[in-house]
Amino acid sequence: MGERFTCYIIDMILVLTPLALENESLRAHLSEVVSVSDSCGVKIHRFAGDLACANGGHGKVQFALTTQMLIRELSPRLVICAGACGALSPQVQLLDVIAAVDTVEHDFNLRFIERPLPRFAGDRASLASLRELGTTPGFSLHFGTIASGDEDIVDSGRAEAVRTLTEGLAVAWEGAGGARAAAFCKTPYLELRVVTDVANASASQDFRRNVQSGMKHIALVLKKLV
Repeated sequence: MGERFTCYIIDMILVLTPLALENESLRAHLSEVVSVSDSCGVKIHRFAGDLACANGGHGKVQFALTTQMLIRELSPRLVICAGACGALSPQVQLLDVIAAVDTVEHDFNLRFIERPLPRFAGDRASLASLRELGTTPGFSLHFGTIASGDEDIVDSGRAEAVRTLTEGLAVAWEGAGGARAAAFCKTPYLELRVVTDVANASASQDFRRNVQSGMKHIALVLKKLV
């Protein structure tokens, strides 16, 4: 483990991937690493263009804790949750990228009272910049809702239920956790997800087959954004 130190980079964009496999795949498709440091046991890879990447952890709670800690240590101008997702809508295809206009926490299950599900808006400036980038050969970039919850969606019936509940284009785990931490720290936040499966019985196998190619597509979007 490297020595812990606080590193402030002007205009840093901090990209947090939930899973180590996503992190490794993303880093393989970014530019050459400029430096590697350690912050409270989390390894930070810094790339050209003041882009930094770290592993945020699996699940909303772990991801939120890591996000909050790194925001306080690094003071990024933008935090991006970047990882895989399962498609809920026929609008999106495998290996398409989705920029979350908002992230909806679908597993926030109230029983005593009724109120809308927690909803977290993506950073408007970042979304506007992404809309101006134009198309990228080989995949589409969509803008819409991503459903967030600590649940593997591996059944088409459950996928339809989550889609009806949230009107989401796709579903993933950690986005709402990161959004809560970023809002608490008053830091702009965006969720970017690549479609690796269609949230059915073959989701696990499809994820492993598509994650490396999918993270390459996220890397292409990040390079344009930076």
